[in-house]
Amino acid sequence: MMCYSILGPFFPSEAEKKGASNTIVGLIFGCFALFNFLSSLILGNYLSQIGAKFMFVSGMFVSGCVTILFGMLDKVPNGPMFIGFCFLVRAMDAISFAAAITASFSILAKAFPTNIATVLGSLEIFSGLGLVLGPPLGGFLYQSFGYEVPFITLGCIVLTLVPVNMCILPRYDSTPRKESFWKLILLPKVLILCLTIFSLSACLGFFDPTISLFILKKFTLPAGYVGLVFLGLALSYSLSSPLLGLVSDKLPYVRKWLLIFGDLMTAVCLFMLGPAPVLHIESQLWMFVLVLVLIGFSLGMSAIPVFPEILQCAYENGFEEGLSLLGLVSGLFNAMWSLGAFVGPILGGFLNEELGFEWAAAIQGGWPLLSGLATGIFYIIEATRKSSSSSLQNPPGDNEERTRLMGNET
Repeated sequence: MMCYSILGPFFPSEAEKKGASNTIVGLIFGCFALFNFLSSLILGNYLSQIGAKFMFVSGMFVSGCVTILFGMLDKVPNGPMFIGFCFLVRAMDAISFAAAITASFSILAKAFPTNIATVLGSLEIFSGLGLVLGPPLGGFLYQSFGYEVPFITLGCIVLTLVPVNMCILPRYDSTPRKESFWKLILLPKVLILCLTIFSLSACLGFFDPTISLFILKKFTLPAGYVGLVFLGLALSYSLSSPLLGLVSDKLPYVRKWLLIFGDLMTAVCLFMLGPAPVLHIESQLWMFVLVLVLIGFSLGMSAIPVFPEILQCAYENGFEEGLSLLGLVSGLFNAMWSLGAFVGPILGGFLNEELGFEWAAAIQGGWPLLSGLATGIFYIIEATRKSSSSSLQNPPGDNEERTRLMGNET
């Protein structure tokens, strides 16, 4: 995650010196999510053939190499050649990142089959820390040592971890895949859960091109304090995720309520973030930070239960338990998250430019509102069907007849 987030503080200015426009810089950032989306679908589909351990280790190795390679791009001639190499290296980084993340989700779910949500929630602590620490660390190394050092440092750290993971990770045997990817994704419940993943990621992606500009303009804070404001969202998400995962594992019937209320709470918070002009409330810094903290918590409520819910749905529809299914679910989860990370910044940047941050945030809240309503309607229909089927299997007349016969026998 630090390799992903390290670019923010200094790469746009460096790319501008090399002849890249703001639009091109945005596309360089966006191509990561696009290639991550495409490669996650493919790699998840073939995880059982490739092997989870090999995919994870090779993904880390390639990611470390291309991170170092990105640090050498300042030596490339200005203009189209520099831009082309940026796209190429960023795409390679996205593919290696997809391989490592898809395999890691599958390995964790295989190693801890009864505590999937708890383990994934704990993993989000480190994901959040990587996103939070990446920009300040990258900015410090860039200011102190220049453009190359941040990438070389992180790339070497990743490469150092490759042999460690080769030694400690177990090798899971996998049977040839029988499950169909399209059969999984076309299940109604899985489609709705995919909408949830997409909406949450799009909301987070919306903040990338918009929130720092709004904070600097609205609250006139120094640039160094912008990261501290955003820290409220990252910390609340990271710290609440393990607790929400534990609740999701220990009380599986609570997952649907976490999904529904998490989505609706996110929608309300985005409506209040500006706040929306229709409310006629003046934005205050303390209120802005409080809403970001609540958004972090609500995102965790919706995101953490999704993975075990998709697995449970797959089992209920005849999918066989095993590494191949975990690969499909991991790839699907990562792909939908990447699609939201691609659409969110583009749509958010457009809405922010046309309507302003207040209305843009409120409109962006339509994604979690839609997924929350769709999830609630689905679970109501599912409960109604289960109630109807159970009443058909045990009609009231049968119960009365059975009671009468037992009385006669007595």
